[in-house]
Amino acid sequence: MQLTIKTLARALALAFVATGAAQAEEIIKIGHVAATSGAIAHLGKDNENGARMAVDELNAKGVVIGGKKYKIVLQAEDDAADPKQGTAAAQKLVDAKVNGVIGHETSGTTIPASRIYHDAGIPQISPSATNPQYTRQHYNTAFRNIANDEQLGAALARYAMQNVKAKRIAVIDDRTAYGKGLADEFIKNVKRGGAATGTSVVSTQFTTDKATDFSAILTAIKATKPDMVFFGGMDAVAGPMLRQMKQLAIPIKFMGGDGMCSDSVPRLAGDAMSDGQVICAEAGGVEPSQEKGMADFRVAYQKKYGIGVQTYAPYTYDALMTMVEAMQKAGSPDPARYLPALAGITHKGVTGNITFDARGDVKDGVLTIFTFRNGKREKLTVMK
Repeated sequence: MQLTIKTLARALALAFVATGAAQAEEIIKIGHVAATSGAIAHLGKDNENGARMAVDELNAKGVVIGGKKYKIVLQAEDDAADPKQGTAAAQKLVDAKVNGVIGHETSGTTIPASRIYHDAGIPQISPSATNPQYTRQHYNTAFRNIANDEQLGAALARYAMQNVKAKRIAVIDDRTAYGKGLADEFIKNVKRGGAATGTSVVSTQFTTDKATDFSAILTAIKATKPDMVFFGGMDAVAGPMLRQMKQLAIPIKFMGGDGMCSDSVPRLAGDAMSDGQVICAEAGGVEPSQEKGMADFRVAYQKKYGIGVQTYAPYTYDALMTMVEAMQKAGSPDPARYLPALAGITHKGVTGNITFDARGDVKDGVLTIFTFRNGKREKLTVMK
């Protein structure tokens, strides 16, 4: 009888310890969605890596919210940059009862997915979707921590006219929400300021985000004698397009946005890209006083993954860190409770200070203009 009591006491003690351990660390699930398959998988994986860096750092330090210990778990989904897969991934995350979402990567998937998150009351921060429509649907759950295409298109048009001194510009877009949106903003700003600089759009052409043959549209463009091509689309298309421009003897400036501003462009273009020919803008950037934080992140990323940052890993990292800080400020990971804290947050990130306006856009968003020399990106300037 005494042995039985001791055995029972030991069992109860073990059960108490197990229960205490379970209560000591609860789970916060954060979703991440990007194109980790398909033509821009290298960019999607870059975003996901940034999110995982944030999760690993938070868990290593220990996350305490409202006096409770939490473990952050990243639920990563692939939308292949396809709107239908994007909404399916969003519904999967909602069904999994995630506490928040980082993503999606592209505007074409972010915009339709945002309604699903809004209807479920789940906050979402996109670190790379730049189409203005995303934050103009009056969804209080939608945020982004980079500049949008209105800012990007205006800055690129200004740089093309004032710095490059382009006079005759041909425009191509890939008909996606991102590519068309950026090209439209660029054209609008060239038309607005072109009279003062003698700049005009001499040709507008269209392709797709999966195209590989551009001979017809490039031949049509060549006939208009442009001194610059502006492309609204991704690096997976920009690289082959540059190759065919060289084949058709169109050795002119080639400009585009963040989608074609990755470190993969020299590899995709091969020997078709000359030094200084490509000019692109990343919808983000840091002032000189903040450059060390970004540089340290890039070193840590290289050490962790064995490769360099492609484009938006630092912004994905900051988006997740911002979301968790909002939870800490609210004292709860419950979406309804931390959403107001997120809307009013000021987070000091590696990409700069992050705070949102009434729409959910980042305040005082900056852009960085780059070119490529010797196969590497070279920073030209930071613009607002």
